[in-house]
Amino acid sequence: MNKRPKILIGMAAGMVWAVGILWLGTRSSGVTTPKDLNPLAEATVFAFFPAGLILLALIGRLAQRRFFDDAIIDGEPFASGSGADIDQRVLINTVEQVVLALCIWPIAAGTLGIDLISLLGFGFAITRLLFWIGYHISPPLRGFGFAAGFYPTVLAALCTLWVLVV
Repeated sequence: MNKRPKILIGMAAGMVWAVGILWLGTRSSGVTTPKDLNPLAEATVFAFFPAGLILLALIGRLAQRRFFDDAIIDGEPFASGSGADIDQRVLINTVEQVVLALCIWPIAAGTLGIDLISLLGFGFAITRLLFWIGYHISPPLRGFGFAAGFYPTVLAALCTLWVLVV
């Protein structure tokens, strides 16, 4: 039985829902631009946008893999080592690092300088892509992408602690 037509109907209904939410949300309160925020909030918004785009790409890629593969269309686990399994591992690791960044980057930017958070966000997006690509080419190649994305957050946390404590 072909499940794709039913899934497409659900996806279309979800899109109609999303358009309705956005339409209602922008009509009731007006559109807020980053210019309406204070400088740290504005920098934070822009810093996490690239990470959000990477998450969007990963989630979309996994959804696309499921939709076109009968073996996993109903949410079955991915075969170990498959492209979908690798994408899911990258997604999980990226979510972990985004949550960590949410906990550290704003205070680091407020302590070490607002420009820092924008650079952290931009650098994170680039290194996440390198991590994702490297993982698909050969798992050991993911090392640079992981370290180059993780260590700036670690160093920002340590420097922030130093400034706040000393």
